[in-house]
Amino acid sequence: MSTFMSLGEAIASAVHDGDSVAIEGFTHLIPHAAAHEVIRQRRRDLTLVRMTPDIVYDQMIGMGCAEKLVFSWGGNPGVGSLHRFRDAVERGWPHPLTLEEHAHAAMANAYAAGAAGLPFALFRGYLGVDLPKVNPNIRRVTCPFTGEELAAVPALRPDVAIVHAQKADRDGNVLIEGILGVQKEAVLAAKRAIVTVEEIVDDFGPRSPNAVILPSWTLTAVVEVPGGAYPSYAHGYYDRDNAFYLGWDAIARDREAFMAWMKANVLGQGPEAFAAHGRRAAA
Repeated sequence: MSTFMSLGEAIASAVHDGDSVAIEGFTHLIPHAAAHEVIRQRRRDLTLVRMTPDIVYDQMIGMGCAEKLVFSWGGNPGVGSLHRFRDAVERGWPHPLTLEEHAHAAMANAYAAGAAGLPFALFRGYLGVDLPKVNPNIRRVTCPFTGEELAAVPALRPDVAIVHAQKADRDGNVLIEGILGVQKEAVLAAKRAIVTVEEIVDDFGPRSPNAVILPSWTLTAVVEVPGGAYPSYAHGYYDRDNAFYLGWDAIARDREAFMAWMKANVLGQGPEAFAAHGRRAAA
């Protein structure tokens, strides 16, 4: 059953050096506040897993948290490259980064396989592409019934999954609405799961048809962090800060500018200080 904790307590209890950590959210509900707490607690040698690593992983890589990245696309959405990511790959700063690159379909199926307790994911894909040449975890198997050749990748079973959502009720159940990614599958596949939420409520009230409820028994910790997805958006609460994504390009290009920004806005702040931007955006 999930336990209500502070953000510092949740990260300290669930995220350890050397863990594989999936921080998921698609377009909105990206758990920036939780990732910042991982950085503040100076976790090291992490295998970071994410279908679409963007600014939040650029920050974690640049601060030396990551040893390996398992991903299917990486960039600053609508802007360009992730410069801290590139610096780690191209020049080994702050240290070398191992890459395991997949297609979106492979990642989604691998999470689903992990959630189902299966050892690998099986799907149609990876035909006429070069990724299998650089990723030994992409294999082909033959269907015993039809003889068809199919793609196979190992199931994703992260040590920890971290997601952001709109609401939790008093029993620790969590509601996610709006555009959905693989949050449900990541939580079900992980050994431990942390959810940060905009608010804790007595009742979820009316829900949209595509709403997802994560039952309390699937979660390790629930943390109330209003604005915890900023600068991404939280459907129904605040908009995406497009100016931040544009501004990040210049900050991340230069190592000294990056470190100065992180010291001022992440390392030198409490768990909810940066998230306060999201609260102001919602006002």
